Formats: sequence, C-alpha cells, structure tokens
Amino acid sequence: MPDPIYGEGSEYEAIRKYEEQQRLEAIEDSLNYVRAMDALERMDFVVEADQLMFKWGRTAFVNTATNFVSVHDGEATIQIAPFNAGGGPNGVGGITVTGTPSNVKVKTNKRGNTYFSMNVNGPGVSATVSLNIARGSNQVTLTVSPNFNSNNVTLMGELLPTAFSNVYKGRSL
Repeated sequence: MPDPIYGEGSEYEAIRKYEEQQRLEAIEDSLNYVRAMDALERMDFVVEADQLMFKWGRTAFVNTATNFVSVHDGEATIQIAPFNAGGGPNGVGGITVTGTPSNVKVKTNKRGNTYFSMNVNGPGVSATVSLNIARGSNQVTLTVSPNFNSNNVTLMGELLPTAFSNVYKGRSL
C-alpha cells in the first residue's frame, strides 16, 4: 500500500522496504545459527565450504557440493576437491578420507562465539579438525591440521544439519 503522505515509490517507502529486508535477514540468520548449534551438539552436521585456504595463504573458491567436512552416525568425512575437472583418488577432483571422531571439545566464550575441535583417525587420516562459529551466524572457519605433516587447509563456509546439506561424497581412501 502506498504511503499516504509521501506517495508511491517514495524514498520513505524504499527505506521501509530495506529495513524490513534487514529484519527478515536477521531472523533467518538467527534460525540458521540455532540449527547449526543444535547440529554441532548432536554431532550430525556438514560444513559446506565455498572457499579453501592452503598452507601458504593461497585461496581458491570451490564447489560446496564437493568440499566439506561432515560428522554423521559416528563417522567423520573430510573431502577436499579443489579441481573441478573430476578425477583424482576420489573421482571428484581431490581426496576423501573418513575416520572416527574423538576427543571432541566445544567451548563458547563470553561473546557467544563457539569453538569446536575433534580428532579424526582412520585409514588415510589422522588429523585435528577445529572450527570457529560466530554468535548469531552459521558461517564458519574450519581448519584441518594433519598430525603427520604441516599441510593445513582451512575451509570457509556454512555449518548445516546433515538433513539440510547437499554434498556429493567421492570414493574414500
């Protein structure tokens, strides 16, 4: 309905629409945060990465369907596939390893930011996975630190419950 004082298409109406959009985005962010924290607590989550950062700070934008870390049914999967050409050991352009999560730690600081870490051990993997999630968001920074070398990789993306995720798992080592 047009504003009775300023008329249709006024600057006032544009500001009102912008503020309404901001409120809706804040509500959606809050809902995503609650879902993410619940999934983290239940150990049933996927971090879908849209950006990778390698050891020397080199970054790459990647496909969220093939670059992820997940925990589901007591199994952790780490899949890094920076090459869109396919192939590689996992068939999707990278590497996929699975293992058992252990030594899980979750801390929330005074500001509401959450820090999560776990060890993942299995055939082809022995690593520490740590992630940071800011209060009120499901955006995370996750670092995979192999225990046998210093080739850390950092994934940036969003944490989702497994049921909300849409990833494609390649062949595991």
